[in-house]
Amino acid sequence: MARPLLWLSLGLLAGLLPALAACPQNCHCHGDLQHVICDKVGLQKIPKVSEKTKLLNLQRNNFPVLAANSFRAMPNLVSLHLQHCQIREVAAGAFRGLKQLIYLYLSHNDIRVLRAGAFDDLTELTYLYLDHNKVTELPRGLLSPLVNLFILQLNNNKLRELRAGAFQGAKDLRWLYLSENALTSLQPGALDDVENLAKFHLDKNQLSSYPAATLSKLRVVEELKLSHNPLKSIPDDAFQSFGRYLETLWLDNTNLEKLSDGAFLGVTTLKHVHLENNRLSQLPSNFPFDNLETLTLTNNPWKCTCQLRGLRR
Repeated sequence: MARPLLWLSLGLLAGLLPALAACPQNCHCHGDLQHVICDKVGLQKIPKVSEKTKLLNLQRNNFPVLAANSFRAMPNLVSLHLQHCQIREVAAGAFRGLKQLIYLYLSHNDIRVLRAGAFDDLTELTYLYLDHNKVTELPRGLLSPLVNLFILQLNNNKLRELRAGAFQGAKDLRWLYLSENALTSLQPGALDDVENLAKFHLDKNQLSSYPAATLSKLRVVEELKLSHNPLKSIPDDAFQSFGRYLETLWLDNTNLEKLSDGAFLGVTTLKHVHLENNRLSQLPSNFPFDNLETLTLTNNPWKCTCQLRGLRR
């Protein structure tokens, strides 16, 4: 009797395996189930997919909460698309098990809460897109597992301040986008863990003063965008810590009335500067004209003095 039962069990298991490895209903699968496309198919829970799946596109479905272990049975995922999924909350351990994931797209959702531990196990993640959400804060240690993170898009959220340790662990981060938030301050220490930023966008926030102490921790910024912040002035040594690398600087639409005489000390490689739509009447005498390729100055009440002689080319 034991042998027939064994054969029956094996037969049932064999019958289940194709179902487990099948393409989810209403989805499109390619490359022997390595690419699974479930774009706008009315899903309300994460579908089961083959362990071989490397790309999973779940855009335009409805997943209000990403619970712990939502993707644990997908160990070989490299790219996960969750844009426009009405996500409100990402729980701790939501992506647990995704140790091969490189691309994570969470743009255009309603995410307000990112629990500490939300990104556990994502040690290979390189590109993280969280733009166009409603995130109000970054819990300390949230990004600690992301030791290979290169690009982080957090633009178009509701961030009001950056606290010390906000980017703890993300030491390889190179491009950081914080445009169109509600930032009024960057606390000292907020950027200590990401001193190798090369591209930093802070435009369209509410910074009323240049965050000199915080930015002084950066070493290799090539592109800095501060447009549309009510700054009014730029202090001495503002860019000195990364002056040998800075090539592109946006200070347009910032109500600037003054650039301090020492604002550009140490800046030697500047190529593109945007100063339009401000209240500037003059430039510092040591303004770095030498390598400039683009300089926009329109809509400022300039006084034509010797300090503008560098414009004569």
